[in-house]
Amino acid sequence: MKKMKFNILMAGVLSVGLGMTSCSESYLDVESKTESNTETFYKTEGDAYRALLGCYDGWRQTSSAMAVGFYLGSETMSYECFGATGNGDGRGYQAIDRFDISQSPADLNLYEGDWKNYYAAVYRCNELIAHEEQIQWKESGSMQGTYMGECRAIRALLYFDMVRLWGNIPLFEAPVNENRAQAPADSVYALIFDDLKYAIENIPANAYPKADAANNDGHVTKYAAEALLARAYLYYTGYYGKEPAGVSKAEALAACEDIIASGEFSLIPEFKNLWPASSAIVMDKPAEGEKADMNKFLGTYAGDGNAETILAMKFTSSQDYNGNNDGNRWQVMVGMRSLNAAPYGKGWGGLTVNPAFVDEFESGDTRKTASIIDLQAEGITADDEFEASYNDQREYTGYAVKKYAPLCFADGTSASKEDGSGDFQISNHQDYVLIRYADVLLMAAELGSANAQAYFDQVRNRAFGGNAPAVTVSKENIMKERKFEFCFESINYWDLLRQGVDVAANQLVTNTKVFSGGNEDAVIIAADKMKATKGLSQIPYNQITLSGGTLVQNAGW
Repeated sequence: MKKMKFNILMAGVLSVGLGMTSCSESYLDVESKTESNTETFYKTEGDAYRALLGCYDGWRQTSSAMAVGFYLGSETMSYECFGATGNGDGRGYQAIDRFDISQSPADLNLYEGDWKNYYAAVYRCNELIAHEEQIQWKESGSMQGTYMGECRAIRALLYFDMVRLWGNIPLFEAPVNENRAQAPADSVYALIFDDLKYAIENIPANAYPKADAANNDGHVTKYAAEALLARAYLYYTGYYGKEPAGVSKAEALAACEDIIASGEFSLIPEFKNLWPASSAIVMDKPAEGEKADMNKFLGTYAGDGNAETILAMKFTSSQDYNGNNDGNRWQVMVGMRSLNAAPYGKGWGGLTVNPAFVDEFESGDTRKTASIIDLQAEGITADDEFEASYNDQREYTGYAVKKYAPLCFADGTSASKEDGSGDFQISNHQDYVLIRYADVLLMAAELGSANAQAYFDQVRNRAFGGNAPAVTVSKENIMKERKFEFCFESINYWDLLRQGVDVAANQLVTNTKVFSGGNEDAVIIAADKMKATKGLSQIPYNQITLSGGTLVQNAGW
């Protein structure tokens, strides 16, 4: 997708006025000749497309602007990872990991940046939806259904993240400026399902063909909306223990089957080739004035927008410290603590991997080495820089996330830019893959497809190089398979939670030996803390204060 350069006025906390203070003197009350506003802008399909890019940019800023972010939050709460980070850092991620604010009592606004970013993005979508009728859509070959379908799907994505994180939240379907109480989750899901159905019905199946992924990758397609519909259905019915008003199980299954029948998608034959860090080779930094051969550097990587990718958030390497937010801002958090071990680049040491999870992989499962960096097995503990990293690392386990590890050249220079000039903190731009074809196969199996065993076997056989031990498809076995297939993809925690709060809490319980600052430590997570929160996250107290008490904090925080 093209880099977005058009700036749309954004919402702030819960809302922000689009009007400007005006003077009564007529000579000051003039219309800008160079800047667009909501009264003059929304006229042509070109305007609609520019506004749609603003919606995509708003969505992207939920991951590229400074905040915890949905990815880090989801993985920190998961069974797979611990909060970790630097030994001298604040303990906000420990509060998230343990569902226990006593870990960091001063952190009353853990997710404030996220709250603002999400509502700002929703506001952009609502602006375009509110002005749909004033746009002069073409009489022939109109893009109205496509653009508005994408816009509504983005809004559904935003609300789906928010309702999972915070439960009851203020619901805005129009760009209004008001303090609003939290809506019941059922109302939020009603809008999510309505928006996704609109997208499915209005985005043509051939709008963004996979064969042209080099030019259209990143757009929400009809198939992405269908996959999101199934994911939202499964989460709602699992977490809330009832059927939603907006969609049936038969519709969710039909959505998955339509994706499978489309022929647009397939499994990448070798699992490791889905991930840059799992495929990359060690390469020297390019000489001054030259660029590295990134295709060679990335080795067997299947590429962005490959046949398995159904929906991904796109980034670029051009983010800077002047407010241009378009990079994968959370990826640096995943890198090993201040440790370059080519091709893996350094980062801030978040999300150390739970050793109990590592031990659960079956023998012969190729997803283990493709997903996880084993520092000892890969010789990293013998690196000259390792000791300093180890002494600065909190909750060291010997394992790190490989799927989203940053990359570096042989001398430790960030490989986020082809010429080696990238900033290791802000220039990372790996796609955040939200939905893969493997997920659709397993969701279809879970929803009761007549081909459930075949779909299940496809995923397992790929994982074991075609030699997977036979396993009978069942809900229990599907959930187990999802744990290994989608580790570190912001899915595990929500899969646990949709099996019930008690199930999730009992799975997350741990008393695991780790090392912090080189000294023996332990990650202790108790079931009662998670149960008290019902799996929901802290609403920023600043927002509660600004609302005048209209907002109510989630239990346990």
